[in-house]
Amino acid sequence: MLEAAGSISVGVHPQVHVLGFAVDTDIVTSTLLAAAVLLFLGFRMRSRVTDGVPGKLQLFWEVLVEQVNDLADSAIGPQGRRFVPIAVTLFLFILICNWIGFIPSSLQPGISPEILPAPTSDVNLPLAMALFVIVWVHVESFRARGFRGYFRHYRQPYVALTPINVIEEITKPITLTFRLFGNLFSGGLMVAVMVTLLPIFASPVGELIWKPFDLFIGLIQAYIFMLLTVLYFAFATSHEEAPVHDGALEISH
Repeated sequence: MLEAAGSISVGVHPQVHVLGFAVDTDIVTSTLLAAAVLLFLGFRMRSRVTDGVPGKLQLFWEVLVEQVNDLADSAIGPQGRRFVPIAVTLFLFILICNWIGFIPSSLQPGISPEILPAPTSDVNLPLAMALFVIVWVHVESFRARGFRGYFRHYRQPYVALTPINVIEEITKPITLTFRLFGNLFSGGLMVAVMVTLLPIFASPVGELIWKPFDLFIGLIQAYIFMLLTVLYFAFATSHEEAPVHDGALEISH
C-alpha cells in the first residue's frame, strides 16, 4: 500500500508560465474542448430547429429547457425563467467537463497522466464557476431588494444572527466549489488507486467497472450545481424574509 501511495501523483499537471502565473495546459485544453462541444451542440440545434417534428437533438434541448423551466417556476415563479439560460448552460458545460474524464487519454494508464483530464477535477474551474454564480446572485439580490433591503436581509430573522448570515454567504462559493471538485477528483483518484493496486491484468477490468459509476456521479454533480444555482437566485430575489419553498430549502442542504 505504501509503495502504491508513492507511485500515485496527485494534482500534477504539465504547466506553462504566463505573466508569472502557472497555467495547467491539460486542464485548459480540456476546458476549451468542453466549451467547443457545448457551442457545437448549441449552433447545431439552432441550424436544425423546426416547428414541425423535432429531431433528436432539438428534442433533447426542448426536454432539458422545459425541465429547468419547471424548476425555475417552482423555485422563483415565472420571473425566474430569465435564469434558465445560465442554468442550462452550466448544466451542459459541467456535464461535458465531467464526462471528458471518461475518455481514455493516458498513454500509460496508472503511470502517465491523462492528456484530457476532467477539468472539473481541478479546483480552479469549479471555483471560477462558483464565484461567477455567487457574484451574479448578489447583483440580482441587490437589484431585487434595493440598497437598504439588501443589507437588511443579513439581520433576519434576528440582528444577533448577522455574523452567521454573513459567514453563510462567504461559504457558499466554497461549498459549491468543493462539492463539485471533491467528487470529480475522488473519482479520478479512485481509478489511479485501482490501476496501481490491482495486478496489471486486472486493472483494466477495475477501471471499466468504475468508469460507468463515474459517469453517473458526473451527471448528478452537474445537476446539483445547476439546482443550487437556481435556488440561490430564488433566495436572492425573494422579498420575503423567510423562504417560502421549504422543499427547495431542504434540497439545498
